[in-house]
Amino acid sequence: MPFWWHSVNVGENVTTPGHKTPALLTAELEILRLPSLDGKSVLDIGAWDGFFSFAAEKRGAAKVTAVDHFVWSMDLREHMRYFEDCAARGISPEPYETMPYYKPTELPGKRGFDTARELLGSKVESVVADFMTSDLKTIGTSDVVLFLGVLYHMKHPLLALERLAQLTREVAIIETEAVSLPGLDDHALCEYFEKGELNHDISNWWAPNEKALVGMCRTAGFRHVTVTKSPPALSPWANRALPWALVGKRINRYRAVVQAWK
Repeated sequence: MPFWWHSVNVGENVTTPGHKTPALLTAELEILRLPSLDGKSVLDIGAWDGFFSFAAEKRGAAKVTAVDHFVWSMDLREHMRYFEDCAARGISPEPYETMPYYKPTELPGKRGFDTARELLGSKVESVVADFMTSDLKTIGTSDVVLFLGVLYHMKHPLLALERLAQLTREVAIIETEAVSLPGLDDHALCEYFEKGELNHDISNWWAPNEKALVGMCRTAGFRHVTVTKSPPALSPWANRALPWALVGKRINRYRAVVQAWK
């Protein structure tokens, strides 16, 4: 029985018991504001159980490729036990790829994707590849590339965006952890996490603000960047001019979404 992160409706009134509920995933899908996928090729980087890959297929994509390596290499049930134990003890986890449950030759974390694909009768293709180290020719370019919940896990985010741009023919949809620092939003800034300061997760490295995210996308090779989800509105008190002593002190973390066009 695989550990499920995504709740995937596989038909016959059966939905996989995902950590993320169907309602949450539906809301996340709508926030992306996907362009028309009819006849397009779609690449889903960091696919996990494949919810967004299968959603792209249902929306008319001619070809969908799911790429993962890090998550598919882990025994996710053991990983969650370890993660929750570290969080409860208030300690930083060791790098997950050093743990005994990390098994890249066995791919225990891919069972969810494979099971859902079979039950759906899906034609989504899978590529086991480390996005940051693999020859990009083994992945191939696509019209639309999904980069959802991945960027903030990258030690080298600008390099990651440059590689993303190389795989994108039309548009990349990027969803990531982000930060807003009232009084400093006109500066391009990134918050750095050394040892799991974000959600006790050692694989979380960066949270850019909107200006940094947009600027990095342009630097990476995208010509036009559209923000589709910005920081939530702050309280009326916070919208007033802040005393200098408070500038940058009210950290507002949220999930940003941009469409980066070639």
